[in-house]
Amino acid sequence: MESSLNVIRESDHWVFELNRPDKRNALSEALIESLITAVDEAHDADIPLLVFKGAGKNFSAGFDFGGFEESSEGDLLLRMVRIEMLLQKVAASPSLTVGLAHGRNFGAGVDLFAACKLRYATPDATFRMPGLKFGLVLGTRRFRNLVGVDAATSILGSARSFDAPEARDMGFLTQTAAEDEWPGLLEQARQTALALDATTRRALYRALDINDADTDLAELVRSAARPGFKARIRAYLGA
Repeated sequence: MESSLNVIRESDHWVFELNRPDKRNALSEALIESLITAVDEAHDADIPLLVFKGAGKNFSAGFDFGGFEESSEGDLLLRMVRIEMLLQKVAASPSLTVGLAHGRNFGAGVDLFAACKLRYATPDATFRMPGLKFGLVLGTRRFRNLVGVDAATSILGSARSFDAPEARDMGFLTQTAAEDEWPGLLEQARQTALALDATTRRALYRALDINDADTDLAELVRSAARPGFKARIRAYLGA
C-alpha cells in the first residue's frame, strides 16, 4: 500500500509530501500521525530545513471528514487535538520550515501551510478556513499573527476564500511563485537554513516566536468539546 506521506531525506533538508492525491491530500488520522512522527524524527536529527508540499492538484483539502459519522465526539476531539499538536510542532520548529501550496486548499491544510516560516504559493492558489462554520477554533492566533487583526476578522468571520494575490498583499504568503520557480526558492531557503549553526538557529526562532501554544490548545479543546460537535459538522457538510 502506498504511503499517505512521502518523506525525502537529505543530509540538510527533508521534504514531506502529502500523498493522498485522490483525496486532495485531506488530513486523515494516519497522515496526521505520520507527519507528527516524521517531524519529530527530523527534529531529533537536527535537520536544518523542512519542506511541506502536496502531490496532485493541491497542497491539502484539510481535515478528512470521511467516516466522521462512525466516530464518537471524543474521537473527533482527539483528532483535532492531534492536528493542533502537529501545527504547534511545525510553528515552533527549530528548523527553517517552508510550505509550498498550489490549487485549492482548505481548513487544517491551510493551517499547516500557515505554520511554516516561509510560504510560497502558485499565482492561482486559493485558501479557505471554514472551521468556525462548525464552531472549531483552530490556527486562529497564528493566522492573526501573519495577517493582522482586521484581515483575520474579515476572513475568518465570514469563512470566505482568498486567492494568492490577496494572500501575498496581506502577508500570508512570502511570495507567489510558479512551480518551476520552487527549486530556486528552496535552494535559497537551504542556504539560509545553513547560515546559522543548529543551536543559534534554535535560539533565534525561539526568541521570535510570539504564539501561545497552551492557550491555542485550550481554545481548540473548548470549541471542539462543546456538545453537538458532530451535528455541527453534519450541518456544515450538508450546507
